[in-house]
Amino acid sequence: MWLSLFRLPLPHEADRLLGGCARCDSNCGRCFLILSKSVFRLPVVFLCSVCVATLPAAAQSPAQTQRKLKIYISVDMEGVAGVVTADQLGPAGFEYERFRHFMTNETLAAIRAAKESGASDVVVSDSHGNGESLLIDEFPKDVRIVRSWPRHGGMMAGLDASFDAAFFIGYHASTTNMRGVRAHTFSSAHLTRVALNSNAVTEGEFNASYAGALGVPVIFASGDDAAMEELKSRLGKIETAETKKSLGFHSAETITPEASCERITAGVKAALKRLGDFKPYVVKTPVALEISFKNYTPAEMLSYLRSVQRVDSHTIRFVGKDMAEVSDFVDVVDGYSAELTP
Repeated sequence: MWLSLFRLPLPHEADRLLGGCARCDSNCGRCFLILSKSVFRLPVVFLCSVCVATLPAAAQSPAQTQRKLKIYISVDMEGVAGVVTADQLGPAGFEYERFRHFMTNETLAAIRAAKESGASDVVVSDSHGNGESLLIDEFPKDVRIVRSWPRHGGMMAGLDASFDAAFFIGYHASTTNMRGVRAHTFSSAHLTRVALNSNAVTEGEFNASYAGALGVPVIFASGDDAAMEELKSRLGKIETAETKKSLGFHSAETITPEASCERITAGVKAALKRLGDFKPYVVKTPVALEISFKNYTPAEMLSYLRSVQRVDSHTIRFVGKDMAEVSDFVDVVDGYSAELTP
């Protein structure tokens, strides 16, 4: 039985060189490359157009048998159009409720574009602040949403190897970047640097490394110009949507929420059109994680753990066997408090 996954017409010269049709030995110049799986486990065969017509209907029509896309979307808020200060970013801010709608709308724009491009399964990770910023009642009923903390995988919780691609919505630049609106890495209050294998990373690069370890490529991101430049310099030519130009840590020249949604829609569709161009972003294992703190004491206390080395007065080093272990370590460092309840 044939299970056709992909089909390409071959030029006449290639047809001859490859010996023609596997069934009738024809050199008609109308052969197709069939990537397939059969009872003989033969990965690649060549069939002429006549013999292709004799195959079962499923094999003749790759579009009918092509697996639907499964998409993961990690959503932050600092990179959303119009966001510049804490006024938009937390429940105490006077614009927060309005900007929850804008954040939600940018995510919905990505979802609609993904579905129009063939996605049938979408998981969204609410990854800003308390993890409860997205307005979940506005999402399509078939979308699943990851909310609140703590959770294994952090901003990528719920991701596994079954996903075809990941998007980042509303992302920002790193704490080591001299540009970028609200630029930080995981904690603007406590951390001054996060590095993987001696390379200072953004949240986006860290999360792409987590996805890459699972074989999932990040293919699209939205946020301010500094964040997008930083991400592309690390991940390569991913599709991006610039939502604003940074004028400082708390200022920007921003496009409107509606224009941002339009850019995100176009960017997602462009990314999915060339899905085959992207590769997972993989860091070498074991993974050496370095975290630098604004204060001395966290580095001192963490160095009491036998698995942690204190590199300098403000920095600790932890080596994890993979990105999953490193991600869990970061979540403990960033989220643990003796006052946690219940």
